Amino acid sequence: MITIFPGLLAPFLTESLLGKAVASGRVDVRVHDLRDWTTDPHRSVDDASYGGGPGMVLKPEPLFAAVESLDPDRGRVLALSPAGRRMDQRLVAELASQPHLTLLCGRYEGFDERVIDGLPAEEISIGDYVLAGGELPALVLIEAVTRLLPGVIGSNESHERDSFSDPGLLDHPHYTRPPDFRGMRVPDVLTSGDHEAIQAWRLEVGRAKTRRNRPDLA
Repeated sequence: MITIFPGLLAPFLTESLLGKAVASGRVDVRVHDLRDWTTDPHRSVDDASYGGGPGMVLKPEPLFAAVESLDPDRGRVLALSPAGRRMDQRLVAELASQPHLTLLCGRYEGFDERVIDGLPAEEISIGDYVLAGGELPALVLIEAVTRLLPGVIGSNESHERDSFSDPGLLDHPHYTRPPDFRGMRVPDVLTSGDHEAIQAWRLEVGRAKTRRNRPDLA
């Protein structure tokens, strides 16, 4: 990961499932400060945009220098940007099969377009909204990819049944103890022991939930 705010990332990489994956060596995450590849006294990474307009743009020189200084087998270079391809579970699975990824965290008005064209870098977005920078999207991508790596979660079945694992279908509702909470009961089918009926119910209510919450997928 290449960023101008490495301090934002370190805490997230030491906690929960991702932290365990890093500690066990199942995934190796290295965070680099883009300013380490600047050459001026002010360690400048941005400049005004040609043609005018508000905001600053990340300069190409330090980004090229940073990426080109890394292991030649740096894998796919991904630029986190709201102008990119929207990430979905299919793309996550595709990225999880890669041995190495290089993530560029955008800031300000984004990247000088020569970064995208020249490295080259693939622009990736986590949704149709704008954040202050690419650090959170990079962490979202890393966690989504890491979950699919062998041995990271206890059972492959856990992510095989996730929302979007079956394209166009959200996960079914889940229930746990107690069986009755404030008058809201667990559906009888789930306590019936009839696994065929349970699977049919889960598929039916998963489809209903998809139609209700994400009609664009149904």
